[in-house]
Order: sequence, then C-alpha cells, then structure tokens
Amino acid sequence: MENAMKNPTTGTYQQDSLISGGGAKRLTRRDFLRLSGITALAAGGVTLLVGCGPASEGTSDSSASSDSAASSDSSAEASDELRVGMEAAYAPYNWQTTEKTDYTIPIDGMDGQYADGYDVQVAKKVGEGLGRTPVAVKLAWDGLIDALNNGQIDVIIAGMSATPERKQSIDFSDPYFTGSFGLLVLKDSEYANATKLSDFSGASVLGQADTMLDDVIDDIPGVNHLTPADSVPSQLTQLAEKRCDAITYNVENTKGFLAANPDITNVKFADGEGFQEQVPANVGVKKGQDDFVKQINDILATISDDERQEMFDAAVERQPK
Repeated sequence: MENAMKNPTTGTYQQDSLISGGGAKRLTRRDFLRLSGITALAAGGVTLLVGCGPASEGTSDSSASSDSAASSDSSAEASDELRVGMEAAYAPYNWQTTEKTDYTIPIDGMDGQYADGYDVQVAKKVGEGLGRTPVAVKLAWDGLIDALNNGQIDVIIAGMSATPERKQSIDFSDPYFTGSFGLLVLKDSEYANATKLSDFSGASVLGQADTMLDDVIDDIPGVNHLTPADSVPSQLTQLAEKRCDAITYNVENTKGFLAANPDITNVKFADGEGFQEQVPANVGVKKGQDDFVKQINDILATISDDERQEMFDAAVERQPK
C-alpha cells in the first residue's frame, strides 16, 4: 500500500474504462504481509480502547496535561464519526460506488455515494475498535495531509506509506499492508518478454505523480523517465495509446489489472531482477496524538495475517471491472 505507497487522483475509478490498481504514495504503499513485517503485529488478546478519539492539537503522551486530556475527551464526545480521508478512486484500496453494501461506508457530502475497498475494510475495523462510525471524505491525493492537519479529517487510510518526508508533517500507525512494484506493457510490445530492469534501458516509462510509482522508475538504468501522470487511470490510458513503453504498478493488483485490460501484460522479472522496494500502507494521524496512534496500532494488531489477506483478495474480486 502509497500514496508512498503514493498515490493518486481525482475522478472515479471507472474513468477511461480502465481499472486503477493503486500506486503507493511518495513517502511510501507489499508474499505480501509476511514481507512487510506485519506478522509481528498480529498478536492476539489485545484490549481495545473503545470510545476514545484523537487528542487535541499539540498533545502527546509525554507532555499531556489534565487540560489537554479534558480537551481530548470533549473532542471524542463531540462526534461519534471517524472521518477518513481517501481518494475513493484507487482500487482495490478504495473506490466509489452507488451500491450500499455491508462492505461500504458513506462518502461525506455525496448523497447516494459510498466508498468500498481494502482501505475501507481497515477503516471499519478501526472505527469499530474506537467506538466510532467511519465516514469517507473524498479528497485528491495531494490534499490529504493538509486536510488532516487542518482538522477536516481524523485519519488518512488511503494506501499511504510512512516515508521520512511525510513523517515530517504527520505521524503514522504500524503497517496494515505491504506491497511491491512492477511494470505493465502492451502484449505486442517489444518489452513483453523482458526479464530484468536493465532490459528497459532507453525505454519510456511512466509513473504516477507524488507517489513511489514515479520514484522507482529511476531504478531502471538508462531509462527515459517521463513526466508522471496524475492518476493510475491516466497511466493506463497513455500506455494504451502507446505514449509510453511501460508503466509502473502495484504488483498485488496484477489480477485486477489484467482482467480489466486484456491488451496489457505484466513483466515477469527473474528473481532479484525487478524492483526491490517494499512499500507499506499506514494510517496517517495528526502529530501530537500518541495515544490515538497507540489505540490504532492495538486495533491493527488484532487483525491476523490471514484475515488481512482475505480482506484484500475480496476487495480485488469486488473492485470495478
């Protein structure tokens, strides 16, 4: 999961009749959970702190006073909603739908519109553990951190990765997902049988702006690094129109990409010859809310590796085709 992991986008997932798979965002967004180190999180018997919300601005475990604690309590009582920032256009992590199901949550300010996806299932788990009802707040990728710091949202759950750069602005939970990167090409491309990154020397490769989908391109020796697209659907459109030779993508959604785009194929790298980056997806939280981060980590730790995998696989099956 990157935004880092990343991201992403305006508009809906279905635009251009192409599937958007997910880019980890530039601070960072992958065998999967085992590689991520999430196994260590899946400890049983964790007691959830139900009914607690984020602390007031500027507070932390080490410096909280009785006044700030009271402010945190009053904030939690003021609303039973958990406002979750996401693009709702980044399947299988999150997407927009008009169908209300057991998997969806409403999108704020958009009557009859709902969010679904892997991130949404994580948001539902976090909301349940906190005793709050998750509501999606649909925002452009590059506006998520500002919205969090301005109090428009309570958390970011959007496939965003905890990178050193992003950590200067906000705090992050432990990973709830980890993924990796690959390349997609047209089936009739001269690069369709490539087996190593160096085979793409001189090729024109396209990523997604403000995500690691763009950053990792520089791992390719001698690459023609194109100006990044603003979304995954735009990447796919430009590949289909042969305005680039290859696009970066999140490997965990290979099945979804190939099912929705029959003219493309994934590059099958030999062992050790592809991208080496592993990109986690983390919950973003405003700085100074250490107790809130701990509560979220405790909740994430109750989700086993198997359940995480099942949630992700189910999201891939449900995502727009």
